[in-house]
Amino acid sequence: MASKVERLEARLTPVQRRQIEQGAALAGESVSAFMVLAALERAGSVVSEQATTVVPATYFDRLTASLNEPDEAPQLTRAARAARRRAQITAA
Repeated sequence: MASKVERLEARLTPVQRRQIEQGAALAGESVSAFMVLAALERAGSVVSEQATTVVPATYFDRLTASLNEPDEAPQLTRAARAARRRAQITAA
């Protein structure tokens, strides 16, 4: 287990302190452990929310359908034809 050497402080109102102390007592934990676990849970939740993009199902369905049906790309088609012609000339 890593040694605990870092320290983090927070300013609280008396009401907030009493709530945290009561919660820690009911959980059978030290106030420090209670606060660290609560902060880690919240941090994990926030990080997870930021790493995830949620969109309505209909939007997702339209997005995936559009990926399956390519748009017209006339410049790309012309470039591919030109490349094929050059390859044929070079091969001949």
